[in-house]
Amino acid sequence: MQRRDLMAEQRELIIKLGQKITDRIGVKVTTEDPEYWGLAGVVTDEMAEVALGMKVRVPMTLEQVAKKCKKSVERTEQLLQEMSVIGLIEYNWENEDRHKQYILPMFVPGSAEFMVMNGRQVEEHPEVADFFEQMSRLPLEKVTPMVPPGGAGIGMHVIPVETAIPATPESVSIEHISYWLNKYKDKYAVGACSCRRQQRVRGEGTGDIEGDLCIGVGDMADYLVETGRGHYADIDEVMAILKRAEDNGYVHQITNIDGEDKIFAICNCAVGVCNALRTSQLFNTPNMSRSAYRASVTPDRCVACGRCVQYCPTGAAKLGQKLCTKNGPVEYPQHELPDTVKWGPEKWDKNYRDNNQINCYDTGTAPCKSACPAHLPVQGYIKLASQGRYMDALKLIKTENPFPAVCGAICNRKCEDACTRGTIDQAVAIDEIKKFIAEQELHEANRYIPETVNHEGKQFEQKIAIIGAGPAGMSAAYYLRCKGYPVDIFEKEKTPGGMILNGIPSFRLEEQVIEAEVDVLRKMGIGFKCGVEVGRDITIEQLRQQGYKAFYIAIGAQGGRKLGIAGEDADGVIAGVEFLKKINTDEKSAHIKGRTVVVGGGNVAVDVARTALRAGASEVTMVCLEDRESMPAAKDEIEEALEENITINNSWGPKEILTDGGKVTGIVFRKCTAVREAQGRFNPQYDENDTMTIECDNVLVSVGQSVVWGSLIEGTKVELNPNMTVKADPVTYQTAEPDIFVGGDVYTGPRFAIDAIAAGKEACESIHRYVHKGHSLTLGRNLRQFPSLDKDNLAIEPDSYDNAPRQACHKKTDENGLTFRDLRSTFTEEQVKKEAARCLGCGATVVDPNKCIGCGLCTTKCEFDAIHLSRDIPEASTMRKSEDKMKAILPYMLKREIKIKFKKDK
Repeated sequence: MQRRDLMAEQRELIIKLGQKITDRIGVKVTTEDPEYWGLAGVVTDEMAEVALGMKVRVPMTLEQVAKKCKKSVERTEQLLQEMSVIGLIEYNWENEDRHKQYILPMFVPGSAEFMVMNGRQVEEHPEVADFFEQMSRLPLEKVTPMVPPGGAGIGMHVIPVETAIPATPESVSIEHISYWLNKYKDKYAVGACSCRRQQRVRGEGTGDIEGDLCIGVGDMADYLVETGRGHYADIDEVMAILKRAEDNGYVHQITNIDGEDKIFAICNCAVGVCNALRTSQLFNTPNMSRSAYRASVTPDRCVACGRCVQYCPTGAAKLGQKLCTKNGPVEYPQHELPDTVKWGPEKWDKNYRDNNQINCYDTGTAPCKSACPAHLPVQGYIKLASQGRYMDALKLIKTENPFPAVCGAICNRKCEDACTRGTIDQAVAIDEIKKFIAEQELHEANRYIPETVNHEGKQFEQKIAIIGAGPAGMSAAYYLRCKGYPVDIFEKEKTPGGMILNGIPSFRLEEQVIEAEVDVLRKMGIGFKCGVEVGRDITIEQLRQQGYKAFYIAIGAQGGRKLGIAGEDADGVIAGVEFLKKINTDEKSAHIKGRTVVVGGGNVAVDVARTALRAGASEVTMVCLEDRESMPAAKDEIEEALEENITINNSWGPKEILTDGGKVTGIVFRKCTAVREAQGRFNPQYDENDTMTIECDNVLVSVGQSVVWGSLIEGTKVELNPNMTVKADPVTYQTAEPDIFVGGDVYTGPRFAIDAIAAGKEACESIHRYVHKGHSLTLGRNLRQFPSLDKDNLAIEPDSYDNAPRQACHKKTDENGLTFRDLRSTFTEEQVKKEAARCLGCGATVVDPNKCIGCGLCTTKCEFDAIHLSRDIPEASTMRKSEDKMKAILPYMLKREIKIKFKKDK
């Protein structure tokens, strides 16, 4: 039933009942109010008659209720049972002889929440979800600025992670979850989260699935079970729920409306959907829910890994910098509070779900983390490596990159290019440290295999199909599997790896390195279906029929691009990527003879040139449009090519391939005078009178790559750009076909492996939200934006850092000369520790005490004992009955008004 239908005919008894239960001061309920239409669809007039005979939050026996509503005991009992299932009333046995009592609760926490907890009911009456949302918000719009720390008996109250509470005499029993578990020993029930369900039904889920996360205690446990809202649980199940909640970044909260030493539930709340947390965040009044504690950081211990920031539910922890500027330490802004300021809608944060996901202050943080496309916690794993905690370092890396060994071999090292240490002497050898850590993966006994369960400790049922076993596809599969999804990867080649296997020569990335990290995915339970080309051997529609609920297309840019000149179809002209694939597939039987010209100046072109030498070419010449300084290839790769006597001719573009009898004999180049226009658009200009001819037997073209689609997307709504990449949302990677997502080179065009890995992780989040209907793909999404600090404005004293020189790896030698083996060595353990000491540690977490709610989740994520809770708001642990809330609010309100007036007068 639609809300407008409920409002069409006024039902007086429902009006009266809504007016009776509401705690919106001064509101006269009409059919347009949630107090009316939230009840009208599920509450009959006869039920309303019964409820109107009850007092709000006052226990009554069956006989007392029957007498008040003037109905028979039998009929009253039947109605009360129906009303309990609906969620309009609750009951308990809190009296000397344990007889059953019925209670008409407030709307929140109470009727509105209990009505949503009835899963079937809220699906049939979605207006109930809106009802709960509005009754969690509207009564508090004016009162929240006047609420003292702890909530004054309104709603819920944060209780810290127990391990985060410092062992001090000031700590009181009610601040510990263990106290409440012991108090209600042997009487627990667990059920689905009503807030998560409400937001999903409203289409505003943020990826936090409703599951069995709410723990009812005491008589509430019996109520949940008897009304079909939950099941009984023992202490082991409850402890497992609490542990998983902490692992997933959910905030523990207890009910705070029944006075001292009494609760009826422990909830595990996600800030993107929780009404209690939402209220304090929406109105920018954290007093509504905060605990007696606040977090603070010890900067000397902090390494800006960002784990605490990622899990902070309120955006109180953000990344900043540790090093001083030339003007002294950076002063970070603190959130404005209503303590001494008039407060109204202009002070609210209606976009709090998105704003809480801002990870970094505008002034920036460590450049290494900022520059990395996957934003690896560089300082963190360097610090762990320096302590010899290599498996912990590997685990930390894998929070953002499942393939550190692969990246250690082929990474483009943007982190090192940005490293603050490079402004002093030389950048920290970040990639070499990562490579050393990642060598753990090469030893099967040392591999880190993550858990593959969801927040409920089990598997999701929705099957996900990944098409393409390259870095983007396997990254998405890894993170989806970590969330507990059954995942299968479809790969048309015989072996997984994609372009990192088929497009990178083994002297840069050996197959056993790839296989070691792929083996981790196998051990996680990811299925590999190799030799299957989707579109040819099976279609996406057929996969849908097999039960796959979402698809991630990441087939890479596996085709070469043509030059568009005469002669390029001659025998001896080969696309560079096809040449590499042929060599990588069978290097023993793949040969090339004679003089070889490689057209192109990127990293792939360098790989092609160096591979051609190893495959038998008598001499190799590279020719590219760019001058030496502008070549897109990495400097170290250019140097390696020159060391192998490969000739590089810069600022020339191909004009014509010369042939004789259909066979290549040479290639003519013309002088390139400009590669790009002033605006940066690619538009080469040539001097047609200045040409160069190179005689050769082979031309290997490496001027770009293209996506080869085959029949993969036939019959779908997927749309392509003119360059054959896919049109998709830039944040979610969702295509015009809602269940198809894309990533890696098919979306961006050719980039580096680390870019594809980062894209795979983002796609995981989108797919997770998509397969659970009712979740927004964008709302409250962590966009992971990390601006870099200003390196030119740092005051770095010479005696503040280790002045040791950058460590260097020594190349192995091979008596046979050029080889397909990777001859690059790895740091020794001693070198790792020396190099790690060169890190300036320029980033750090900064906590805004005005936003912190003292949940303690940050402390559970820190590997460095750098963030702690302190008990500095003891009054926040005072518990009051809801009926007594004004006793706390009035004194606080009066003090606040005096402060505001004094500030204004001053």
